[in-house]
Amino acid sequence: MIEVAVLHEEGWPGTDWEFLAQQAVSAAIAHSPYAAFATDATLYEVAVKLTDDDEVHQLNRAYREKDKPTNVLSFPMVQEDLLEVTANTDDGEVLLGDIVLAEGVCAAEAAEKGISVADHATHLIVHGTFHLLGYDHMDDNEAEAMEALEIRALLSLGLADPYGDRDNG
Repeated sequence: MIEVAVLHEEGWPGTDWEFLAQQAVSAAIAHSPYAAFATDATLYEVAVKLTDDDEVHQLNRAYREKDKPTNVLSFPMVQEDLLEVTANTDDGEVLLGDIVLAEGVCAAEAAEKGISVADHATHLIVHGTFHLLGYDHMDDNEAEAMEALEIRALLSLGLADPYGDRDNG
């Protein structure tokens, strides 16, 4: 079973962020090797914080040594090699981790892409969820594999391929 807790601060447009985040996290997990998390008796928890650029800037500087805001940060709480045995938890609950989005960066990127903030935030939450599941994009092969999963998850939600505007030549 998957539970998503959402904390959203002022500045984010009015939408049902709890529903959107639940859908995004669930779609990502459903399109991963961990799809069984959705039906397991174990409760898998993800926290999503929708905040401002200043907070994300501080987190990015503290945890990634990058002195600027970014669109999304993920903080996995389970090591990748332990994801397979999470059902062995003592209390039946597993905190997969936290996902933090920056409103200003998200809004600017959405405007640049000509899409709604909600649709772009959905993509970023899907992206962040894959990071919580051990995926990364440090090299081209990892990036392509992660992007393919993101695209499938987003298509299942009725959203377009966010990478479709790339030059593949």
